[in-house]
Amino acid sequence: MDVGARIIVRGLVQGVGFRYFVLRHASTLGLSGYVQNTYNGDVEIEVEGSRSLVEELIKEVKAGPRSAHVSDVKIEWKSPEQSFHGFEIR
Repeated sequence: MDVGARIIVRGLVQGVGFRYFVLRHASTLGLSGYVQNTYNGDVEIEVEGSRSLVEELIKEVKAGPRSAHVSDVKIEWKSPEQSFHGFEIR
């Protein structure tokens, strides 16, 4: 069963390749959605796919790439909109 999630990642997550890290893992897992930087220094991820795969991505996001420092991850579960085609950086 598919789920949707909005994930907000806080910490040193901009300028360290974080979006490309998320793109690579989400694409490998076959998830759809997007990742983008926000004006306040966070990274926002909208993702849809099977719950176990979304949870796998969340586990990766909490660790982050080596050059990042993740201080907080907020997750809001929701119904999938199925409006995404693949995964992209915005």
